[in-house]
Amino acid sequence: MTIQQAIATVVGAFIFPFVIRMMWGKMVDSWGPIGGWVAAAMIVGTIWTLNHGVGLMTQSGDVWVDMGLAAGVGVFVASAARGGKIGKAKGNILAAVVGGLIGGLLLSFIL
Repeated sequence: MTIQQAIATVVGAFIFPFVIRMMWGKMVDSWGPIGGWVAAAMIVGTIWTLNHGVGLMTQSGDVWVDMGLAAGVGVFVASAARGGKIGKAKGNILAAVVGGLIGGLLLSFIL
């Protein structure tokens, strides 16, 4: 991976949680529950296309990282930086790690 590809990959990983923090809540506030569905389709679909379809992100070697990891880490760090209560997130983090491990195990059976 070249330095340009590494920088583009970091930028692509940054864009996803940034757009989630900037838009998702406002869409839900404006349109209610349907706003969450619209945000999921628009934000995730658009950023996935940018990162993987257009090729902003480069994944090489044996490492495979899902956009969900970038979203989870980015939103967690942004919340912590703004003074959020990290202690309340322990159960969610544990559930995410266990779910990721189970998902990775299931994918290893298929791929």
